[in-house]
Amino acid sequence: MILRRAAAVARESMPVDTTLLKLIATPLLVGAASLAARRWGHAVSGWVVGLPLTSGPIAFFLALDQGTGFAAAAALGSLAGTIGQAGFCVVYGRVVARHGWIPALAAGSVGFGFLTLALQRLTLPAGALALLVVAALAVTLVAMPSGRSGGGVAAAPRWDIPGRMVVTTLLVLGITGAAPVLGPRASGVLATFPVYGAILASFAHRRDDTGAAIRVLRGLLLGLFAFAGFFVVLGAAIEPLGVAPAFAAAIVTALAIQAGTLRFVVGRG
Repeated sequence: MILRRAAAVARESMPVDTTLLKLIATPLLVGAASLAARRWGHAVSGWVVGLPLTSGPIAFFLALDQGTGFAAAAALGSLAGTIGQAGFCVVYGRVVARHGWIPALAAGSVGFGFLTLALQRLTLPAGALALLVVAALAVTLVAMPSGRSGGGVAAAPRWDIPGRMVVTTLLVLGITGAAPVLGPRASGVLATFPVYGAILASFAHRRDDTGAAIRVLRGLLLGLFAFAGFFVVLGAAIEPLGVAPAFAAAIVTALAIQAGTLRFVVGRG
């Protein structure tokens, strides 16, 4: 009787506990990453937000709220969503030079949506999907404009980082709250929309120039290799190993890949 009562109490308290984690951990993580990104320029800022700073916490809370099977399927959705992010970058980069940041943002979002919806119809095994993601990122980097221009990092308003923290927290709460309705694949894909890449690129273009926006997106593309590595490992490991070991392995993988791409980013403005 005591054990049954304790289990019932634990189940009842779980939503409260995970909500508190979302409200505390998510804004702290994004705020710290934004401060680090601001110091080293446009390309580095894009490279930093290529890490799964939003979709990683979402995947963690999905695992806690919905179970490891749901989280594994969501990880594959997030991996597929990497191709949508690459599509966003190349469409934005090609449109922004001629038409400005608002049409570029709209066109990039449409490109992301089209690719992610198309990928929902594919049923590729994890290994084939990972190869497709890597190939898509490599092709997109070649297709992106050079982003050559002058200027440094623009001064940001005081509300910039608090605003990012609020938006990200709302996104995490919204997606995890809607996960039972959306299903694992849709939840994973929706979590990959490049919110920060879009914000950084638009802000850089408005305050500096087209080249600054493109450098953000080229940095983001390089950061997405670590993003993909994170979800490959997470999807493969979370059911056999459990939540904590799988996330630890995924984080180590992402950081190792991110360290390998750093030399292609530093010094590019």
